Amino acid sequence: MILFCLDTSGPVAGVALMQDGAVRYEAMAVNAFTHSQSILPMAEEAYAHTGLDISQTDYFAVTVGPGSFTGVRIGVSTVKGLAHAAGKPCVAVDALEAMAAGAQYFNGVICPIQDARAGQVYGAAFAGGTLERLLPDEPIRLEDYLEKVSAFGQDMLFLGDGMPVHWERIEEALGPRAQFAPPHLSFLRPASAAWLAWNKRDQAVEYQKLSPLYLRPPQAERQKNLRERGHA
Repeated sequence: MILFCLDTSGPVAGVALMQDGAVRYEAMAVNAFTHSQSILPMAEEAYAHTGLDISQTDYFAVTVGPGSFTGVRIGVSTVKGLAHAAGKPCVAVDALEAMAAGAQYFNGVICPIQDARAGQVYGAAFAGGTLERLLPDEPIRLEDYLEKVSAFGQDMLFLGDGMPVHWERIEEALGPRAQFAPPHLSFLRPASAAWLAWNKRDQAVEYQKLSPLYLRPPQAERQKNLRERGHA
């Protein structure tokens, strides 16, 4: 059984192939290219380097968010196209959960955060070891998020693109209880997303039903709503 997974929800574009529960291929790109330029060539290389054919794929998976609005749309649209062509189902993966899965065995609370700008983060929290969800995904002021995770009374591991942005404020608020993932472990690994998707194969849906996970409206829509309320 073969599962192909891609991620374009954050600053790193990535792909992974799993076969019978084992990772056959993983690749990530941190470069100046947009994800729309990178992701299809990366998918082609995944199949070429493993000797597999896309027609052999049983499931397609993608991180549906939260994350960059443009990035999430690219990933979801790409996987829907691949799944449509192959006639196979899709598995949606939560980006924050996938990020936490890459640091699963931290002994404490895993705190993946993405920078949502304006002093906010997209945040969640998971128990190290079990990956039990402790907080739901939500857009939230950093101070409010830190107050929530602090209530668990354990050491906390921060990772994600929001971590370097808010490092000093996190350290000031939490002191030595706050730990920070090193750069090579701080981003979402596509193999982690693929592993989650592999374990959620029973939740696969037809490609038409795959949709992005947006925690708040895109910037353009928010500005439009503000203008409309201003004229009301």
